[in-house]
Amino acid sequence: MKLIPLFKCRNMGAALDFYTKIIGFKLKYPNESADDVVVDLINDEAELQLTTSESDSLFGSVVNILVDDVDSRFQEFINRGLDTSSKKDSPVHQGPVDQTWGMREFYVTDPDGNTLRFRQPL
Repeated sequence: MKLIPLFKCRNMGAALDFYTKIIGFKLKYPNESADDVVVDLINDEAELQLTTSESDSLFGSVVNILVDDVDSRFQEFINRGLDTSSKKDSPVHQGPVDQTWGMREFYVTDPDGNTLRFRQPL
């Protein structure tokens, strides 16, 4: 079984810029573009679909993503232009944090309120 989340977005161009330029996803199908209603993205074994269909409902999904090195992943996103200023009061959005439940993690929230939780077991 493989889980492929579907994230709603208001502006496909902005969503594609965020996921390809900051988070490092690539188009699964090179002919897809910001003009499409659904776009499939890949990053190694991870897959994600973005959609602008179904009106303005269902915003704010969360996906947990297990990675080998959460600190280097966060630094990679910062180097690519990740702006953490919109979540100043959330330490887990500012950088990796050791959580009491045995994970080191940081969160990235896209322009449409979808949150990716990058996690590494302690």
